[in-house]
Amino acid sequence: MAKKKTTGRKTSGTRKPKGATTKRASRSASVTAAGSAPLLRKRRGGDAGEKLTELAKYVAESAFAQRDPTISIPIRALSNVNFNVKTRYIEMGDKAQARTLFNYGQAKRFMQTMLVGSKVKDLVEEGKTASIRQIYYLAKHTIKGTKEKTFDDQSESDPVIEDLEVAVDALREELHVFAAGRGAMIGELTFIDSGDTIDATRLGSGGYAIPSIVEPHVIQFKKCKAKFILHLEKDTVWRRFVEDRFWEKHRCILTHGGGQPPRGVRRLLRRMHEELKLPVFVLLDNDPWGYYIYSVIKQGSINLAYESARMAVPDAKYIGVSSFDFERYDLTDDVKIGLDANDVKRAKQILAYPWFAGKRPWAKEIRKMLQNGFKMEVEAMCSKALSFVTEVYAPERIKDKKRWLD
Repeated sequence: MAKKKTTGRKTSGTRKPKGATTKRASRSASVTAAGSAPLLRKRRGGDAGEKLTELAKYVAESAFAQRDPTISIPIRALSNVNFNVKTRYIEMGDKAQARTLFNYGQAKRFMQTMLVGSKVKDLVEEGKTASIRQIYYLAKHTIKGTKEKTFDDQSESDPVIEDLEVAVDALREELHVFAAGRGAMIGELTFIDSGDTIDATRLGSGGYAIPSIVEPHVIQFKKCKAKFILHLEKDTVWRRFVEDRFWEKHRCILTHGGGQPPRGVRRLLRRMHEELKLPVFVLLDNDPWGYYIYSVIKQGSINLAYESARMAVPDAKYIGVSSFDFERYDLTDDVKIGLDANDVKRAKQILAYPWFAGKRPWAKEIRKMLQNGFKMEVEAMCSKALSFVTEVYAPERIKDKKRWLD
């Protein structure tokens, strides 16, 4: 695209379309963005295909009426999230940014949004799903008569998919878009996945690979004998619990998310907790990253604050690893991993989060880690014995409510 000072094309006898803006005007767009396409944000629930149709209809009608089509995109940042004390999860605020067509600085992103919306609408109508990578290739092409590409790389299309989610108030999974699967489950649960009945106690050492889309139209719970869910941070630790058949000895469901759990894992945890009434315990590394993962599971993530109600598990309990475990379990210096400047900075940021504020046990826990000057992994318990974490540590922590961190 060649640069212009204004976006309205000046021709004899015509005027700039109503509402057209310049680069300078776009800087204040976030102030008035909430007024654009209001029907899209006010109606909760509903069919994703219908919402996409509404968006397209609004844009077309605005353009034909020579009004500047404007999409309201809620801002996904810490500055626009609030912690709801009553629900105990974070929610997205009212700040939004207006994305307009007749504005040079926003025109390409606006058209990218509509293009992705069109491809997603095709998926919904055809009853098919696609990965975020596949969406990138479906939408990528060179615009006829130019050398301009719709997307230069996937780093441009991924944020547009998230923009579309918040603009039409629908989960990415409801738009039939998924990410690469990460995470697994095993334990006392029988369920149906896409018509196939799966007994999660008969899945060998690999367990059930948790998909990105775990909504009720895909997964239905059939029979549950579990007493609780134990979520583990990493596949390596999860495999220790699987091999030791922890799920069988303690009648539970074991899950992991390969680090920070992806949306499918978090959504499934929420569904099992809510629909099967199962307590959720979280066993993570004793470091700022582990604390943050717990926060995401419990309160929701900043980037997905608009969907915390369907992903967060406010009743989840952190059972370890604790900053006090080094002395409590008489561990050796060999398990210590020194804190770096980023660890210290991140720990202080977490302490300042509104959802951690006022929680003295958590403040004590994080300050103890800073005082120690080191962090520890769950695997540190293997220094006692290979199965110490499954045979002694986890059972003790689950049983002793006084050591839970809420």
